[in-house]
Amino acid sequence: MPTALQIVLCSVPDQETGELIASTLVTEQLAACVNIIPGITSIYRWKGTVEQDQEALLLVKTGQESWQPLAERIRELHPYELPEIIAVPIHTGQTDYIKWITSCLK
Repeated sequence: MPTALQIVLCSVPDQETGELIASTLVTEQLAACVNIIPGITSIYRWKGTVEQDQEALLLVKTGQESWQPLAERIRELHPYELPEIIAVPIHTGQTDYIKWITSCLK
């Protein structure tokens, strides 16, 4: 693969927040594509208590070089005190799709 790529996972409280973050990341060329998966249930420990919330999950296709500005931009737009922003490397993929991701980034 010509450029090191990754998928960034980010949970959001609702569709509207997801669309705002997704649209900003794609418009600013920090991501090639963002999928919004609605209707996930998150169970997690927060400040000593087990919590449960309905959320949506963002799957952000981006390059590793975009990690820092992308993470900073999500933090600026995200309503959570500590948003989930984690990356998983893309080790392989369909060649034309990988080239397309790369062509969409700054």
